[in-house]
Amino acid sequence: MVIKRKEFLQIGSLATASFMMPKFLKAFEKPAMVPPGNKVVVVVQLGGGNDGLNTVIPVRNDIYYRERPKLGITKDKSLLLTDEVGLNPALEAFKGLYDDGSLAIMNGVGYPNPDRSHFRSMDIWHSASESNQYVNTGWIGRYLDAQCNGCDKPTHALEIDDVLSLALKGEQSKGLAFKDPKRLYNSSNEKYYKEINADHQKGEETIDYLYKTMSETLSSADYIFKQSKLHPSNQTYPATNLGKDLQTIASLIFSDINTKVYYVTLGSFDTHVNQEAQQKRLFTELNDAVKAFTADLKKNNRFTDVLMMTFSEFGRRVAQNASGGTDHGTANNMFFIGGGLKQKGVLNAMPDLSDLNEGDLKYKVDFKNVYATVLNKWLGADDKIILGKKFEMLNFI
Repeated sequence: MVIKRKEFLQIGSLATASFMMPKFLKAFEKPAMVPPGNKVVVVVQLGGGNDGLNTVIPVRNDIYYRERPKLGITKDKSLLLTDEVGLNPALEAFKGLYDDGSLAIMNGVGYPNPDRSHFRSMDIWHSASESNQYVNTGWIGRYLDAQCNGCDKPTHALEIDDVLSLALKGEQSKGLAFKDPKRLYNSSNEKYYKEINADHQKGEETIDYLYKTMSETLSSADYIFKQSKLHPSNQTYPATNLGKDLQTIASLIFSDINTKVYYVTLGSFDTHVNQEAQQKRLFTELNDAVKAFTADLKKNNRFTDVLMMTFSEFGRRVAQNASGGTDHGTANNMFFIGGGLKQKGVLNAMPDLSDLNEGDLKYKVDFKNVYATVLNKWLGADDKIILGKKFEMLNFI
């Protein structure tokens, strides 16, 4: 069977997915590759711009209640962490993690000259660029590039989604995007793909590259599915998208696959209208999935070497709008969850609502300092090479 380049590109989902396949997955096609204590990062992206002020609530701040007369969450409804700080009432599992010393909260995270466009701000967070820079690689992708430069057993990153985010795209290496290992495996084993791969004869360089990529895709899909079945999670997870995604991640963490970074998204948090109901629904999904996931990790003795972190591309404005919601803002909070935290609880001051920039919060921590800390202290990588300059380390890990 001979296939032309145009036809190849039209094959469908697997051909599209193949461009996301890291060719170095083949290097792991043998058992027992994960060393004891292997550290893992699970990134949870809260897409759409989550409202940080109704997530980590300044329960004694009069300005907060003045600017949000209907939307502000009262102290008696909050899950109190301290006399001044409460959590959204839908995040009861996060309150439990706070109580047992496995939750840290970073306030005022952002970057200079913030952009209020969803797409642009997300690109800035994904690429770890300055707001006036345009970079076509992501911070995790460049981590893969740095880790795999000359090594025979490179690490890799997996995103539980149908489309690979910029964050996981490097110059030489890329993460792998898939929604379900079994679905990926079944797609890769369709007779059509097998015949194309078996009948390929060398020819045009571009076509050869595409065939090679597909061949590696078939191999990787088979490998990931088999690894995911080695130690399937028997924890009960909620039957939500995030619940299923975190169960997939847990099963892979418990297997012998040497993945250092997992990436998953929940959203949309773009709450211009009727924010209370939408945020409650999404936070309930987040809460219940994280509750099952952390219980699973603890039961399988992996909680101390897994770091979960949440982020959103920006927060919301301090004042509520006329539609029962909030509009695009700037700085936000981040959650860090795990048994290996060195600092716990509320890590820094709550946002200063008396010192705003045209109604928006001023950032206090550059998110690239967070990335540098995770790369250097948790993943053991050269953060300066990956981020392009040296950023000050933080102390939560």
